[in-house]
Amino acid sequence: METTQPKARHRRRRLGLTVSIPLVTATAVGMSYGGAFGVFGEAARPKAAAATTGPAWAREVADGFASVNALGQKGTYGGRDGAIVTVKTLAHLEKYATAPQPYVIVVAGTITMNPKGKEIAVASDKTIVGAGTSGHIVGGGFFLGQGVHNVIIRNLTIRDSYAGTWNDKDHDWDAIQMDGAHHVWIDHNNLRNMADGLIDSRKDTTYVTVSWNQLKNENKAFGIGWTDHVTADITIHHNWFHETEQRNPSTDNVAHAHLYNNFLQDDPDSSITSSYGNYARGGTKMVLENSYFEGINNPVIKDGTAALVQRGNVFVDTTGRNESGGTAFDPTTYYRYTLDAAADVPSKVKSGAGPRPAIGRAATTPSATAATTLTVAKDGSGTYKTVQAAVDAVPVGNPSRLVISVKPGTYRETVDVPASKPHITIQGSGASRKDTVIVYGNAAGTRKPDGSGTYGTPGSATVAVRSDDSQLRNLSVSNDFDEAANQSLNGHQAVALLTAADRIVLDGVIVTGDQDTLEMETAAPDKPGRVYVTNSYVVGNVDFIFGRATAVIDQSVITLKKRWNGTSAGYITAPSTPAGRNGILINRSTVNGDVAASSFHLGRNWHPGGDKTTDPQATVRNSHLSAAIKGTPWADMGGFAWKDDRFAEYMNTGPGAGPKSTERPHLTDAQAASHEVSHWLGGWTP
Repeated sequence: METTQPKARHRRRRLGLTVSIPLVTATAVGMSYGGAFGVFGEAARPKAAAATTGPAWAREVADGFASVNALGQKGTYGGRDGAIVTVKTLAHLEKYATAPQPYVIVVAGTITMNPKGKEIAVASDKTIVGAGTSGHIVGGGFFLGQGVHNVIIRNLTIRDSYAGTWNDKDHDWDAIQMDGAHHVWIDHNNLRNMADGLIDSRKDTTYVTVSWNQLKNENKAFGIGWTDHVTADITIHHNWFHETEQRNPSTDNVAHAHLYNNFLQDDPDSSITSSYGNYARGGTKMVLENSYFEGINNPVIKDGTAALVQRGNVFVDTTGRNESGGTAFDPTTYYRYTLDAAADVPSKVKSGAGPRPAIGRAATTPSATAATTLTVAKDGSGTYKTVQAAVDAVPVGNPSRLVISVKPGTYRETVDVPASKPHITIQGSGASRKDTVIVYGNAAGTRKPDGSGTYGTPGSATVAVRSDDSQLRNLSVSNDFDEAANQSLNGHQAVALLTAADRIVLDGVIVTGDQDTLEMETAAPDKPGRVYVTNSYVVGNVDFIFGRATAVIDQSVITLKKRWNGTSAGYITAPSTPAGRNGILINRSTVNGDVAASSFHLGRNWHPGGDKTTDPQATVRNSHLSAAIKGTPWADMGGFAWKDDRFAEYMNTGPGAGPKSTERPHLTDAQAASHEVSHWLGGWTP
């Protein structure tokens, strides 16, 4: 691709019916890398799998007050002792959620409540979990009644029962409502746009832990109380309250309320203005530790009858009441916990809260579990000394998952995974993705050693993955071509990683280069090519995320890099999407880098060879954009007008975000609903 030289505007916020999902920052927390898990059929029977022998996430138990042994219940472990079943319809979800037996219920897809506002009455001993990021409950939620206990609601997106009235007093439609339940764990959910509230913990509900959730775009976020008794015990930690007006939470007559490491954020100049943050009412005793409040009005308030102890909290651009007083309690009397530094809370919570790709994946079959592993170590301690040698050893037509485990070290080589060898995972075995590095320095204009010409852009790749269902995990791939030293060379495009296949997963990787860092193609123009990139870093300066594949960059960091001569100018994306297909989706991610303000475009439209049938598409949504992004973020390329193609934003934040204009298209809420990850990948759940 040709290079051309390329003012940030204040971010805009508006009330919408589909709201932001978390972004990832450079200090992302550790995430599970997960495996290539399958899912059980929708009508799986209890004998399908016992969660006691299933995947690790199905055996995980609650922390905080939900972990305390009380009321005849020993902690909170949900349906761990029952079968794992996968549901895709409302009828099946309700069937298993209301059953008397324990179940781990995996929601694999979008389930719409009928009628709108319906709340399924969940029975005891249940885990309801989304399959990766695909589990959505739309237009309703869950109800836990008197005496219901040992319930886990996890890794779901529950959204959109909103009925058009902001302070809705006519529809009691919550995401999760609990009336007299106990031992409940609400974890890693995205809750947004409900008619009444997101979470209600009422009528002496107790021994509850609410952790690592996103509570978004709501009038009443999280209410606790509706009782004259002072008996409830609740732990609330590592949640992101973002653009929620009140009840963040409001705790009324709570015996022990332990709130720590939460992030409360109200964006300036948005349609939603916070009324208050954390509120201790009535006889509540609250301990509030190492939380971060940004832009919140009345961040911490208490009644004269409540006790509220604050320790280590951070307040940025807050106004109004900030109160404490009285004697509360010592949480360590009840359970152990570890505090994160308050200054780290925004980055950790933004990157870690909400549904995780590795949670909710059903267990593999015994044959798949016993995947073949080939070991690579440059010091000779493995079976092979180079990654390519291990790839060469994989049999043609490889029928099941095969892992090439690469020990820490720097491997200066090129790697080509041919189309004839599917189901390969190349995975670094070090503690960090930085420990295992595959690097080379070819460029498009570099001449081949055999004298047969130059490599061209795809041929310059350090690593090329051409086989379906293949993966890269926990390693770095780099192209270190030296532009400054090769100014006379014609063709500075230098690909670090090329994918040219379908169902490719890049998880926990760093991909670095300058121009054309990450090229995502298909095996042929008429073939599909889907790529899912998560928990990763992509670094470059010109067209460095590009190609015709359908690609999702999710919960990752995109780092902008100066040009070889120290100037700041470039383009993040250059899609060449075929008509009728999805292009590049950047979702829940962060754009950063040490470059000049207003110097980078979000992308430009690539029509290879002047192909008029190409219909490039890029969407950037729910992401944090640094000041480096131009106020007019899209650019023409090769004589084609970007406005004739498909470029849009939705609900971005940060100094590089900007309001809707003719030069900056924004999706409507209705349009955004079809720009979710699950829609983009077309039935494939990576």
